[in-house]
Amino acid sequence: MRILGIDPGLRTTGFGIIDSAGQNRSYIASGCIRSGEGSLPERLKVLLDGIAAVCRQHRPDCAAVELVFVNVNPQSTLLLGQARGAAISALVLAGLPVAEYTALQVKQAVVGNGHAAKEQVSHMVQRLLQLNGAPQSDAADALACALTHANHQGGLIAQAGYKSRRGRWVSL
Repeated sequence: MRILGIDPGLRTTGFGIIDSAGQNRSYIASGCIRSGEGSLPERLKVLLDGIAAVCRQHRPDCAAVELVFVNVNPQSTLLLGQARGAAISALVLAGLPVAEYTALQVKQAVVGNGHAAKEQVSHMVQRLLQLNGAPQSDAADALACALTHANHQGGLIAQAGYKSRRGRWVSL
């Protein structure tokens, strides 16, 4: 199964693509889509078109998107939600099933600690996918989201005795 992970952001949206076969995970591609300057509709179109191009090029079977966190600044939260909506729209238009995971779930699945630092997530992504170097921060988060989905889909999280409850992985 080929999984496309998305870390949505209005300025920078990270994407990461992995293949998952049983317990094996292999890196395919990752990067960032930068919306640049301009009006909000123009920037959202850049994100929509960029994700659509990634889907056409790499032909994923499914997608995993990080859920929006509530920010201190309501305006920033609304803008992030709109970027996330553009990303999900691109995925749905590509015919992909979309799963959603909280940042806490992603960190728990990849690092084993829901309050892990971004550097820890990046380091574990690099180790799990046997990458020669650390991916860009947003791309690392997107790859972590894809890994979370692979583990969830492959039953590894359930086999380890966990289930999702209110955005957290808890023991069965």
